[in-house]
Amino acid sequence: QVHVEESGGGLVQPGGSLTLSCEVSGRIDNINAMGWYRQAPGKKRRLVADITTGGDINYANFVKGRFTISRDSTKNTVYLQMNTLKPEDTAVYYCNATTLWYDYWGQGTQVNVTS
Repeated sequence: QVHVEESGGGLVQPGGSLTLSCEVSGRIDNINAMGWYRQAPGKKRRLVADITTGGDINYANFVKGRFTISRDSTKNTVYLQMNTLKPEDTAVYYCNATTLWYDYWGQGTQVNVTS
């Protein structure tokens, strides 16, 4: 079992920045990759960025150059630094931890980009 907990969402103006954090606990040795997804109202959940245990990183095209995913293994935490935020980035952001057998999800954190 892996427990996933996000934090750091909130309200920000267009052009602003926000950093999300995702801390995992439990059987974390089984995790192969961690990622950030987002879901806007009425839309499907989409991958934003992910990072493997080997350090390979993947970004969705709509965030390339603006968002950065990183990790601190000493804190069992993955971060999503979001810069130059746009209104269309408004969504619930979910953290995912992938193992060989199961995907674990956090409860989500709301990000609202509005003036």
